[in-house]
Amino acid sequence: MNWQTVVENTVTGLGYDLVDCERSAKGLLRVYIDRVANDPAGEFIVVEDCEKVTRQLQHVLEVEGCAYERLEVSSPGLDRPLKKQADYERFAGQEIELSLKVAFQGRKHYKGTLEALPEGWRLVFLDGKTETALDFSLQEVKEARLVPQLDFKGRRFLPAAQSDEGSPATADEVDGDHKQ
Repeated sequence: MNWQTVVENTVTGLGYDLVDCERSAKGLLRVYIDRVANDPAGEFIVVEDCEKVTRQLQHVLEVEGCAYERLEVSSPGLDRPLKKQADYERFAGQEIELSLKVAFQGRKHYKGTLEALPEGWRLVFLDGKTETALDFSLQEVKEARLVPQLDFKGRRFLPAAQSDEGSPATADEVDGDHKQ
């Protein structure tokens, strides 16, 4: 059994989605894992998930005789790549960055919302001020990644906010820690 099959069988057998795996010339084996869609354990990969997969892969790779110098298991990150048909299905409705193999209307790179079609995919994006749609197949894609959606839920200073006394609010007051 080749190393890719060993990695895929192990990762999926543990209940995770194998996003990608690569091997460097210097023996580094890098594995990217994610939660499967609608996983009751949560939405994001945590350190314990990576540790669990690492421990299992170390044993299985040794038993199967797959040589490597170093093993790295991690999440795919916020800008997760879309590699398989299942990835596109899972992330339909999300914003992605798309690179085509061959330029279409003078462009190879697009950023917009991914939509499923009966036979293929559509990217809806703004071209200037006009909403435009680009229909494509997976064979035309060089690379696709999710656009990170960052939601900073923390302390914010809002200069326009006012305290009860009419003066500008402090960060504590804006966060609900108003001291009487």
